[in-house]
Amino acid sequence: MGVAPGEGDGHPAHPADPDRHWLTLVMHAAFFLLLGSSLARFLTRDATDTRTAWVLVLFAVFWLLYVLGQWLAPAPRPGARPTARHLAWLGAVSAVWIVLLALAPSATWCAMPLLFAGLHALPARIAVPVVGVLTALVVASEIRVSDGTLNPNMVVAPPAIAAVATAVLVHLQRQAARQRALIDDLVRTRRDLAATERRAGILAERQRLSTEIHDTLAQGLSSQRMLLQAAERVWRADPDTARGHVRDAAEITSRSLAEARRFVHDLAPADLAGHTLAEALSALADRESGAGLTVAFRLDGAPSPLPERVEGALLRIAQGALANVREHAAATRAALTLTWLHDQISLDVADNGRGFTPGGTPGPATAHDRARGHGLPAMRIRAHQVGGTLTVECTPGEGTVVSVAVPLTPTP
Repeated sequence: MGVAPGEGDGHPAHPADPDRHWLTLVMHAAFFLLLGSSLARFLTRDATDTRTAWVLVLFAVFWLLYVLGQWLAPAPRPGARPTARHLAWLGAVSAVWIVLLALAPSATWCAMPLLFAGLHALPARIAVPVVGVLTALVVASEIRVSDGTLNPNMVVAPPAIAAVATAVLVHLQRQAARQRALIDDLVRTRRDLAATERRAGILAERQRLSTEIHDTLAQGLSSQRMLLQAAERVWRADPDTARGHVRDAAEITSRSLAEARRFVHDLAPADLAGHTLAEALSALADRESGAGLTVAFRLDGAPSPLPERVEGALLRIAQGALANVREHAAATRAALTLTWLHDQISLDVADNGRGFTPGGTPGPATAHDRARGHGLPAMRIRAHQVGGTLTVECTPGEGTVVSVAVPLTPTP
């Protein structure tokens, strides 16, 4: 009773909600004003020697129950079910008011705090009949104390006020329930979105590490193995050649170690440190040449500055494509061609190897890609990450051409 609609904690007001704080104060003030005016009217107009003491005791009990109820039986939080203690308190206060009304009609308008408390704590299907009973008692009390001709306002005003108050409070409660449902959905959606973003971040980092490992460490280890195997075969027959293979393997180890350190820190490839993309591709062609494979580099067009991530992606694609040439194509010649056009940059890696039969339409991770290993899927992912496209043209016995094109201007 006297609790503002929506107040649900055990304190007179929630410190974090100033609007509820002031509404609670207004409700408390209204209760005490109504109680004080009812007591004053009883003492000045309705007091009798036979029942004055009992009525005063009931007024005191009524006031005490109200005050204690704020701490011992707080109203439920918005949308929550009322506790048994609060319902017991509401029933006790209502019973005291009914007895007080029978002895002192002056207490009629103290029903207002009961009306608000009932509407706030009880479900609408129960609160509305309770309000109807309270209103009927108020009307009966007004008629009882009327003198002379009955004033129609005594019969019409209480139901009208109760109807308006009931309609407003029930509407506010339903609106608050809808808002709480929307807020719960929003919180749940944000929680699910955060979990999805975390999973996507984990998957993206795994993909980054897998492609970096494939394009650097795995290729370096593969080249080292071939060089060391070659050194072992000629170790006795041609020690100088064997030592050359060992030196080349050691150089590859140094480069692989530098690459590993850089991709752990998500840096650009080591070949791009202090060099342009064309210079890095030319150096890559020189390194890959030898042991039965000659790699040439050609630059077409006028180079212009590129974002670091685009340069890194193109260099990694070139590394992956040449690794496939060396491991699968059985080619003797390969060519890297970097072409600058007015609206895009393209990189072609062509070889004269055995080629292969495409295993499906171009797209991410085709069946043929999976058959050939991680190389082609990784190259497709890198091209997609920088807004480009990767195509593979091949004919059995006639070689393969891997092409990637990246727009130089953002696409709408």
